[in-house]
Amino acid sequence: MECFKTTLAGVVLVVLLLQQAPVLRANDPDPLQDFCVADLDSEVTVNGYPCKPTPAAGDEFLFSSRLATGGDVNANPNGSNVTQLDVAGWPGVNTLGVSMNRIDFAPGGTNPPHVHPRATEVGIVLRGELLVGIIGSLDTGNRYYSRVVRAGETFVIPRGLMHFQFNVGKTEATMVVSFNSQNPGIVFVPLTLFGSNPPIPTPVLVKALRVDAGVVELLKSKFTGGY
Repeated sequence: MECFKTTLAGVVLVVLLLQQAPVLRANDPDPLQDFCVADLDSEVTVNGYPCKPTPAAGDEFLFSSRLATGGDVNANPNGSNVTQLDVAGWPGVNTLGVSMNRIDFAPGGTNPPHVHPRATEVGIVLRGELLVGIIGSLDTGNRYYSRVVRAGETFVIPRGLMHFQFNVGKTEATMVVSFNSQNPGIVFVPLTLFGSNPPIPTPVLVKALRVDAGVVELLKSKFTGGY
């Protein structure tokens, strides 16, 4: 019995020591230098992007006019256009854990149900009226939260939850959203299910969605061209 107690105490001590020990990471949770402008052309593979040499970074990394104008809201069937300002579009945010998007909507346009796997989102409506919907996880019973958000009002989307925006007004609408990630990522639910490459086997979707194969094939045909 004494031997068992001694062994157990030793195991507990090792666990406690491991909890206090440094953890090997592919990246650091905090910036290690003032500026790390992403070198998007580098062949070095890391968890993110390597930095340009400081003299080559320039001062333009602090400023961007990319979100000053929106895109064509009729460029796709959704009736919306997303202007991204993540690390790929603004290399200056590399390692800073922030990025932004601008989304413009035609009347009746939507930013379809999607998920950001790597970031929480906070947004502000600049003009128009948007129905913002958020769907909780299975833990919440898939609860659906929604509200019409008007110009000057804000909303927040917890990381990883499915959500959408829909223009319920009679004029074009615009919102700007910010993320706590330089590369928040996006998973469009309809496109993921019906436009994956290669396609998800139809029998899988038939079973999962509880519909006929013809319905699945029809939906797949709507997303063969992508977004």
